[in-house]
Amino acid sequence: MGFRRLIAPLASIVGLSLIVIVVFLGIYAWPAVKFNGWHFLIRNNWNLGNLYGNPIMRHGQQVMPGAAYGILFLIVGTLLSTLIAVLIAVPFGVGAAMFLAEGIPPVLRPWLSFFVELLAAIPSVVFGLWGYVLLIPFLSHHVFPFMAKRFGFIPFFKGSTGSGYGLLTCGLVLSLMIVPLIAATVRDALVSRPIGQREAALALGATRFETLWAVELPGVRRVIIASTILATGRALGETMAVLMVSGNALNYLPNNIYTPISTMASFIVSQLDSALEDPTGMAVRSLAEVALVLCAISIVVNGIARLLLYFSGQERMEAGAWM
Repeated sequence: MGFRRLIAPLASIVGLSLIVIVVFLGIYAWPAVKFNGWHFLIRNNWNLGNLYGNPIMRHGQQVMPGAAYGILFLIVGTLLSTLIAVLIAVPFGVGAAMFLAEGIPPVLRPWLSFFVELLAAIPSVVFGLWGYVLLIPFLSHHVFPFMAKRFGFIPFFKGSTGSGYGLLTCGLVLSLMIVPLIAATVRDALVSRPIGQREAALALGATRFETLWAVELPGVRRVIIASTILATGRALGETMAVLMVSGNALNYLPNNIYTPISTMASFIVSQLDSALEDPTGMAVRSLAEVALVLCAISIVVNGIARLLLYFSGQERMEAGAWM
């Protein structure tokens, strides 16, 4: 009982921290919520207004003349870049985990696994610099023109390829950042699986790949989903790397996969200096509302993933009961 009383407050810190952050953002952003209304989510017109004019009263709030705030382009950019990153990272991450768990000699396994985990520890600004210096020129001169030529029959792949900054570049950099997280987590789960199931499948004549694909991977399905949750959360909230390769688009939606975009996290950083020049404070409070929307999206995504984990566990229990 004493141990429980000691651990319970410590365990509740994480949940309380989330509640405190959301409540703080809600209170601070409330004047912006009242001023912007629900149109804040469906408009593309982020405009700080005339910062050299005199404040005026609109909708009961003091703002600068011409000020208007809408973030649909930020929501779309955030969701699309995260979707691309996850679609690329999950197959590569699971494949890397399978290779690390079964495809290399046990003597080399700890060393290669260490390098994969080390890749996950590289600061995001390093990924952004790599993307800016090497990836953007390579994509703009070689990959994007080839894609537009060969896959132009697909609507989202045709059109101008731009200068290399944009949606696909952002998704590629994000995928490289989250692949090590998925690979390391799934590899640990595969290695810790009971050896009896593997040996039984091999004894029945299955190949190593068939054993890994049909026996081992289904057993770590929940781990794959959980690691995808963590990877999605990192992709949604990534800031510096995205800021350096996304193109920082303002007030327009992407018309193809090469179009420059902005994400909510990177936009907050890029606009904070300008917003601080607003003497009414409405610009900063609107950025806080952007952060609040980002928190809401993250919570919804994690909630959906948790439901997938729950139903996955229910299916396994029902299958075990049937057998």
